[in-house]
Amino acid sequence: MACSILLSHPLSSQLHLPKPKFLLPYPSKISCFYLKKRTPFEAHLINSPQKLKKLLLPRVAKTETEENKVFQLVGEDSAEFDLSKQKISSWVYFTLILGVVLYILDVAWIDNSTGFGKDFIGAVSSISDSPEVVMLLLTLIFGVVHSGLASLRDTGEKLIGERAFRVLFAGVSLPFAVSTVVYFINHRYDGVQLWQLHGVPGLHELLWSANFISFFLLYPSTFNLLEVAAVDKPKMHLWETGIMRITRHPQMVGQVIWCVAHAIWIGNSVAVAASAGLIAHHLFGVWNGDRRLGIRYGEAFEAVKSRTSVIPFVAILDGRQKLPEGYYKEFLRLPYLAITVLTLGAYLAHPLMQASSFRLHW
Repeated sequence: MACSILLSHPLSSQLHLPKPKFLLPYPSKISCFYLKKRTPFEAHLINSPQKLKKLLLPRVAKTETEENKVFQLVGEDSAEFDLSKQKISSWVYFTLILGVVLYILDVAWIDNSTGFGKDFIGAVSSISDSPEVVMLLLTLIFGVVHSGLASLRDTGEKLIGERAFRVLFAGVSLPFAVSTVVYFINHRYDGVQLWQLHGVPGLHELLWSANFISFFLLYPSTFNLLEVAAVDKPKMHLWETGIMRITRHPQMVGQVIWCVAHAIWIGNSVAVAASAGLIAHHLFGVWNGDRRLGIRYGEAFEAVKSRTSVIPFVAILDGRQKLPEGYYKEFLRLPYLAITVLTLGAYLAHPLMQASSFRLHW
């Protein structure tokens, strides 16, 4: 019995047992220490197999516990979607809320005859005649509002509740986001042309692919549509699987890819200004996001942070992140199928988006 434990256990090499000089024909019938003179310690081990177990098994348990502790998930499984847990009533509420929000947004902000969007763009544009400056100001205003409200989330939720704060957050952020996007679409070819690369073979296909990939780097909370619309109670999640294994801040990485691709293709000063502003906002979001998660989750976030990276694949390459067997299955989920369809739909809808933006004259 002692022989089998020693030969099968990885710690057996630490006992420094003497190596045999030859193999015996019937090792199962004789001592596993062969025909050498035994030391008192060896004889003690052979005559006391139960004591040997007590010596080795705690080491085994301790080693296995330490290994499991290193790679045990403390965060949530991202992009998880269980169809059996979905309620038809919840999605009916979501559809109704989405319709109401879009109607209010159109009347209160987008429609030039009733909304404040045109006046807001006019006020910002009056600061400078430079479209680059206006683009940067619009991005700055959106960034301050968006990140500022996100930083006040803990306090706000305590004062008015999770759902009410989500409505406030979306109601204030969404108009500024729409204004920034519409201004960019309408003025993307203004400014100084810095380069023109449309004739480079294969460049359009390469940049299109980069843009397509960038939408798969959405932060996993974006998939929780019922929480986004406050149908379900919104939560601050600590994600750890899926895209989070590659980068802890996929939204930032995706935005950088999108900005670089568009700046290369458009090639003028307005596109560069818009890209610089958006990238700066998301880089601030990296610091601010880690800070907020650290406050909310403490040691659990520190554990996730220690085995993930901001720059894609760094934690994997240096061994801090171990991809599980069948890792690709963490992407074979309904939210990623939905992202694929919506991304293709957004690309095909570019002419409609451009025409709608042009009619606003922002």
